[in-house]
Amino acid sequence: MDLEAILDGVFGDVSDHIGEGKVADYIPALAKIDPRKFGMAVATVDGGIVTLGDAGEPFSIQSVSKVFTLTLALGRVGEGLWKRVGREPSGTPFNSIVQLEHEHGIPRNPFINAGAIVVADTLLSGHEPRETLGEVLSFMRHIAGDETIVIDREVARSEQQTGFRNAALANYMFAFSNIHNPVEKTLGVYFHQCALSMSCVQLARAGLFLANRGRLASGHSVVSAERARRINALMLTCGHYDASGDFAFRVGLPGKSGVGGGILCIAPGKAAIAVWSPGLNANGNSAAGTRAMESFARRSGWSIFG
Repeated sequence: MDLEAILDGVFGDVSDHIGEGKVADYIPALAKIDPRKFGMAVATVDGGIVTLGDAGEPFSIQSVSKVFTLTLALGRVGEGLWKRVGREPSGTPFNSIVQLEHEHGIPRNPFINAGAIVVADTLLSGHEPRETLGEVLSFMRHIAGDETIVIDREVARSEQQTGFRNAALANYMFAFSNIHNPVEKTLGVYFHQCALSMSCVQLARAGLFLANRGRLASGHSVVSAERARRINALMLTCGHYDASGDFAFRVGLPGKSGVGGGILCIAPGKAAIAVWSPGLNANGNSAAGTRAMESFARRSGWSIFG
């Protein structure tokens, strides 16, 4: 398959739409990002990489990080995690507090903000925030094969200064005894993990284990094939907040979006695909990035639904 030709075709399909949507200006550090940026990278299970546009430029991966912290938390506590967070689509915005009241402080899934805060709390237990973030950063560098990946301190500080709704979610869950550490420490871990700065190339390489039955291209095992399959299932059903069903309908690949404009998709057995375009649609997902993934899935024929 000629992936370079496919990416050229994708760019032709989306070029008129690059810059559409609105950057995440409620996080001041992200408000400055040029909405005309666009990059895409495909990392194949045989170790190959094909790129397009601004694929080498780091950006704030935001909620895409939740895939990787979930992986770490499952490695730490295993199936016990599901006592504290559900596995069902939310059908509500990523920062909604409504369901938490009805469901007694148990977030609907690990990819909405409340669920990811519980995951961060799980990773923090028994550690200081600095140690926990060091573990997250080491993991990301290991699976991406790149020691240059960093956490953007300006973005993290920006989120801490404006993250009042996330603080409300965390305090609400603390009241239900579903946050076990001091709220400010758990939130510190959460804000800093979201501030991971990665390029499309780094992100695609980091996600490759989910396309390769839990293994890196080197053959090194990250998780079991069963766990990789289950993480992919959650990405398909919950990875795009209240637009998860529409993304599955249009693209047909497990994916996780972030308000930095990034999307990571997995084509099981084939590749991990990362796309970045900062302008967001009404659901908080990359507008041009979503179009690009729909075009890529159509042109490659890699939808998991055939």
